[in-house]
Amino acid sequence: MTGCDAPFPPLPEDHLQDDPCRPPLTWLYVPGDRPEVVAKALGSGADVVIVDLEDAVAPDRKEYARSATAELLGDQVTAAPDAVPVHVRVHGEDDIRALAGLSGLAAFRLPKITHAVSVHHVAAVAPGVPLYPLLESALAIEHAYSIASAHHAVRGIALGEADLRADLGVREDAGLDWPRSRVVVAARAAALPPPVQSVFPDVRDLDGLWASCVRGRGLGLLGRAAIHPRQLEVIERAFRPTAEEIEAAEQIVAASISSAVALALPDGRFVDAAVVASARRTIALAGRA
Repeated sequence: MTGCDAPFPPLPEDHLQDDPCRPPLTWLYVPGDRPEVVAKALGSGADVVIVDLEDAVAPDRKEYARSATAELLGDQVTAAPDAVPVHVRVHGEDDIRALAGLSGLAAFRLPKITHAVSVHHVAAVAPGVPLYPLLESALAIEHAYSIASAHHAVRGIALGEADLRADLGVREDAGLDWPRSRVVVAARAAALPPPVQSVFPDVRDLDGLWASCVRGRGLGLLGRAAIHPRQLEVIERAFRPTAEEIEAAEQIVAASISSAVALALPDGRFVDAAVVASARRTIALAGRA
């Protein structure tokens, strides 16, 4: 029996990602106007590569970045079944129209979304393309659930913390805990995977990255965006369960096999369907290839 089997009835719409047995944990941003960097990112080990046409590209390089990305996404290598998924963080509608039909495109990431109507517009312009709205303002946080549930093309939501910090005037990292929890709740309520944590800007401070990931995981975030390949291993390790967590989860799932109702383990832990569902998620994460 695997972590994806269901001895208890599953919770309604319980899932982590399109493939619940291997949810992505590392999402690497790369600038769209540097094709050589994008090529290296595809071999970096990141679960998802995000080609950035927005903040990482200077205004006079936007058109080149779009054409270079179109060439990449039209390549048979990126369209192969076993290829690393390539998402594109778009700068505007010109990007969406130019890239929407290309076979190597896995999804669009939509910056600065504040209302559900914007999601509907992109879904109409790019039918069939998975969408990931980014919430980067106080107004967006207030509309988190309506954005998350706006359209069936929405496959996840996340924060854009740099812009959100500026909008809120937040100085301490703890000041973002409530918005982080808000998007976790909104995503779950909309039957979406747990949101991915926003980037950690200091690529040299791996200890700080680790501590920040641990905090984010405790708030219900799953996985993290990175801006340098050296951050990937830390993120992967931080979001994978510990040996103790795996052992506890295996005990819970094993106990659930013999009972279809709530029960208590010998050590006093109470086990019901919700606890078993959580244990299965832990084992699924532990089993990532």
